[in-house]
Amino acid sequence: MMEGDFIKINEWLLPLSWFYGVGVGFRNFLFEVGILKSRAFKTPVISVGNITVGGTGKTPHVEYLVRLLHEKMRVAVLSRGYKRKSTGFLVATEETPMKLIGDEPFQIKRKFPNITVAVDKKRTRGIDLLESSPQAPDAILLDDAFQHRYVKPGINILLVDYHRLIIYDKLLPAGRLREPLKGKDRADIVIVTKCPKELKPMNFRVITKAMNLYPYQHLFFTTLDYDLLRPLFATVSKTPDDLSMQNVLLLTGIASPQQLMEDIKPLVKSITPLTFADHHNFSHKDVKLLNETFAAMPAPKCIITTEKDAARLTQAEGFSEEVIRSLYVQPLHISFMLDQEEAFNDLITGYVMKNSRNHIVAQQKDSHKHKTKKPETTKPKTISFR
Repeated sequence: MMEGDFIKINEWLLPLSWFYGVGVGFRNFLFEVGILKSRAFKTPVISVGNITVGGTGKTPHVEYLVRLLHEKMRVAVLSRGYKRKSTGFLVATEETPMKLIGDEPFQIKRKFPNITVAVDKKRTRGIDLLESSPQAPDAILLDDAFQHRYVKPGINILLVDYHRLIIYDKLLPAGRLREPLKGKDRADIVIVTKCPKELKPMNFRVITKAMNLYPYQHLFFTTLDYDLLRPLFATVSKTPDDLSMQNVLLLTGIASPQQLMEDIKPLVKSITPLTFADHHNFSHKDVKLLNETFAAMPAPKCIITTEKDAARLTQAEGFSEEVIRSLYVQPLHISFMLDQEEAFNDLITGYVMKNSRNHIVAQQKDSHKHKTKKPETTKPKTISFR
């Protein structure tokens, strides 16, 4: 991979990027010298986020962490609830409408109804309220909080889109970086996401060297895997016929649909993209455009959309009967490459178990029981995070 393969820089905006960088750098400096305070919490907190504008696959990675942890302990996901029509702290129920919590928390709650999903723009307050609740979580996952520096997580996970590597990007507005590249130094774990499955060993080596991480940081690579299509509307029970014969309208309102399009294209007869901005709320005009675009396509045909878009499409009205019969959701999940899954899982579960309430209480009891015992001269080597 060479610089510029995926990145388009608006060079004439670079002077504005310099001023933007000064402002962001000053804010980070205030945190580093302690004028602005970061708070640590007694509950294990794992932050998942990025330093770029646009999607890097946060929700599938948060869902992976939920699957990893929720059968062993009480897990809570705390998000700001981007574009929600509510304020303050709110805990979602299975009946909470999407507009009150945002599309991503809504998606997570629907997939994992037994975990706590909460939204609060002020994350420190949200964590305080979760910790003081009767069913206090054993672990809290912060969605899109890498730059929310008022919280000091136990593990900071930085996601980097393979198609827009931060090492080749520039600050806003010339590029898509929301803070200078050195912000990546705060990460304990860096994950290059949305990697093509056919990446060769040389590609991994080039990216690893170019990322230039510190020894304390762990680098992982993930790719997208797709589950079976499911109808968006309950009135439809069947799945589309052989996809290789289908003309597909790919309907997306996400920040980075490129990898999804590349993955689906070889599996279908043809693909017609209908693309909207990230978190786009589909209006009556948008639905009309969808109806007309799909009606003009040759048969056999179907529509494929993402889980995040599905959350917003269920709030829209005016779909034609043909669209209702033909609209399918493409669930997906992430998989680790290079046989890295076990190493990643061990890092996460090791941190959470070591810092869980039950483990700390057990340690305190054991310490009290053996307070007169001579300490050992050596200690086992453990992985620790800030």
